[in-house]
Amino acid sequence: MRSRTLIVTPFVVAALVAGCSSSGASPSTASQAPASAAPPSVAPSATAGTVEARPVGSLGTVLVAGSNGMTVYIFTEDVKDSGKSACSGDCLTAWPALTVPAGGTPIAGTGVAGTLATITRDDGTLQVTYNGLPLYFFANDQAPGDAAGVYEKWEVVTP
Repeated sequence: MRSRTLIVTPFVVAALVAGCSSSGASPSTASQAPASAAPPSVAPSATAGTVEARPVGSLGTVLVAGSNGMTVYIFTEDVKDSGKSACSGDCLTAWPALTVPAGGTPIAGTGVAGTLATITRDDGTLQVTYNGLPLYFFANDQAPGDAAGVYEKWEVVTP
């Protein structure tokens, strides 16, 4: 049963990526999730109050959620300062929104130079934004320091 899961996971990720792209294009070969990708062992928490800047592999210093150290991303289809997220449905399954509890505000931790705020998603949750763009996790990032969510239209966030 496990071998079937390992084979299916890359195809599920590819389908989700295609669903998040207005062109329907799949990610480039260099940015595809590893074939052995399994469900995250350190599940990205959808709720985190602090955002920090930390070194992540060859990407340099990028933003991570302070609660779990997981890399956060922006979706290039989102419009800065629009107050809206362009990621929903299957897209949101692959890239869960970084949120704070109702009434909460995000906190800028070490190395964060930009402005943190929130937008209200259609479901009423408060999604964290950085310099006017909504922040997301990638569901297949397995541990702090992973950055497997860099695909076409998805980028890590530099401070």
